Amino acid sequence: MKLISRLWLLVFLIPFQLAAQKKTAADEKMSAYLFVYFTGNNKSEEAIHFAISNDGFTYRALNNDQPVLSSANISSSGGVRDPHILRGADGKTFYMVATDMESVKSWDSNRAMVLLKSTDLIHWSSKVVNIQKRFKGNDSLKRVWAPQTIYDAKAKKYMVYWSMKHGNQSDIIYYAYANADFSDLETEPKQLFFSPANGSCIDGDIIYHDGKYNLFFKTEGEGNGIKKAVSSELTRGYVQEDRYLQQTKEAVEGAGVFKLNNNSGYILMYDVYMKGRYQFTRSTDLKNFKVVDEAVNMNFHPRHGTVLPITSAEAARLVSEWYSPQAIFESATAPVIKTNNIVVDFTKNTVFFPLKYGANLKAVNPKFISFPGIEISPSGPVDFSRGAVNIKIKLAGKTAQTFKASAEINNNPVLPGYFADPEIIYSHKTSKYYLYPTSDGFTGWSGTYFKTFSSADLVNWKDEGIILDLNRDVSWGKRNAWAPTIAEKKIGTEFKYFYYYTAAQKIGVAVSDHPNGPFKDSGRALIDQKPKGIKNGQEIDPDVFTDPKTGKSYLYWGNGYMACAQLNDDMVSIDSSTVKIITPTKSFREGTEVFFRNGKYYFLWSEDDTRSENYRVSYGYSDSPTGTITIPENNLILAKVPEEGIYGTGHNSVIQIPGKDEWYMVYHRFTLPKGINMGRAAGYNREVCIDKMEFNADGTIKKVIPTKKGINPVN
Repeated sequence: MKLISRLWLLVFLIPFQLAAQKKTAADEKMSAYLFVYFTGNNKSEEAIHFAISNDGFTYRALNNDQPVLSSANISSSGGVRDPHILRGADGKTFYMVATDMESVKSWDSNRAMVLLKSTDLIHWSSKVVNIQKRFKGNDSLKRVWAPQTIYDAKAKKYMVYWSMKHGNQSDIIYYAYANADFSDLETEPKQLFFSPANGSCIDGDIIYHDGKYNLFFKTEGEGNGIKKAVSSELTRGYVQEDRYLQQTKEAVEGAGVFKLNNNSGYILMYDVYMKGRYQFTRSTDLKNFKVVDEAVNMNFHPRHGTVLPITSAEAARLVSEWYSPQAIFESATAPVIKTNNIVVDFTKNTVFFPLKYGANLKAVNPKFISFPGIEISPSGPVDFSRGAVNIKIKLAGKTAQTFKASAEINNNPVLPGYFADPEIIYSHKTSKYYLYPTSDGFTGWSGTYFKTFSSADLVNWKDEGIILDLNRDVSWGKRNAWAPTIAEKKIGTEFKYFYYYTAAQKIGVAVSDHPNGPFKDSGRALIDQKPKGIKNGQEIDPDVFTDPKTGKSYLYWGNGYMACAQLNDDMVSIDSSTVKIITPTKSFREGTEVFFRNGKYYFLWSEDDTRSENYRVSYGYSDSPTGTITIPENNLILAKVPEEGIYGTGHNSVIQIPGKDEWYMVYHRFTLPKGINMGRAAGYNREVCIDKMEFNADGTIKKVIPTKKGINPVN
């Protein structure tokens, strides 16, 4: 009887235990996020990357932003793009799909997608599905783009949907059902959404909300942007809502929606692909969206990806597999740390924290971003005033590592973030210094706005905001906001500021009554064609100089050549009869800077290419602001310092402390320490520095030594 009772009890309890286990797997609280993405159009960038977040806004790349899966192993083309990840209906199986494509082979080169499956987010099985080979009637198929997956509860199957283009037809969103083991599509593709304008629709993303299926997609052709169609059924009946949902005028694609774990709404994100960044918007009803970019922080540049809410256990598993002590150190969020410039050396097990001016070395709290599975000791403020301190890092499942950590004040770079091509002036109106850089960090130098920064001492700089936005303020040039320069002129009793800048490889001028703007554009390009006799190069990199002997002002410009012309009294036009080519050497590239000292006119310029570690500054001098330029021996005055990790030093300006023979050079360099390993991208991930410039007794310029420590505040 006892045996029968025990058997009966087991029979009675097992279903409830199994149900409880199933519920635990499916319903465990989501407390983190996994971002799945690719990074660019080069072969090495067309791969699946992972990043992790605690709050859905601040993300840190896993695996040092290297692929977590080999594209060569999982694809037929050698590349994958547009990854989408889904948690299965059982709560513990994961499905991922991606475009099987190498873009270098053309945008019409791919016919396949990749289907992947995992039970732990680490190990993935994969299969390639070539639509053209798998299904008849696709002889004219040109491309298969951006697949995604959703579970159809009625069919009890996983539905894959994607866009396809046949011949000269529009891109159309189709769907098909996957087989039971997610290794193939078992039904013929059918059209999912019918555009009322018969226009192209790509990058579909379906979210179920309030009993409706919301299909977000990108329109192609006329009026590109993110729209939405809604239906009460998953596979049919979608009605387009005729308004764009993106909150930017920039080109966008790859819309993705995910629900925040704290039930405070949804995030609609999209790839602002011409800018190399994502924009996040927030909504509670999937109808109205507000930009929340100020809350978003990433240490990588994603392209078309998706976000999946995950549990703490899943986050710990990902951290154990693909996180590192270097990533932990570089996640420091303390305002006193220059986080872009943290240096980790695994050969010596050391880490260096560069601190901002005024930081208290006796109590520096790095405030590392931590995830499940990470232990950091000490976890609070650290005293660096007596030298290096041991910091212990323990990742779940791995042996603890101890690093010698040190910190000191580094005044270079002088601006937070990525900026380049700095112009500097001293304003007699405000008795302050002002920096006018190129806004950097945009893929392919694609920035569209200018900012300025003010300082009383050349060390502590205040962000004065955007002073000129090409999209908002300029009618004739909407792209490539580069390399500005500025002149202060006293006209009568009032000061005027004339701001010359590059837009769309032309030079414009804007005017303001104040050095921090706002500036009003003149309404036309000042320089929009090559000077007579010049066939190559670009009309970029203006520099303005006012001759203290005559009061006349001159404009200099050119890439591949150095041109100059006298400005008319209005300062917004040139005397075209004075245009002159004064290229000093064959190695001249760009970035002219002219200043006057002790009767000599000094001409400085950059050589090589801003993407090169050997970008550098040379100089010459003249008895006239229009040349001829004399080239002295040893005229290279600014160059890389490899032993300090400093590379790509160039495109400078010069500032004299008023009333003193005290001079400083302002220039940009590759972001340190990562720039030297960024390849071409180093050329648009630059930072602004200031170092002392001195002269020999004969007036020649001593070599300027680029440093990390920078200068002390000036009086």
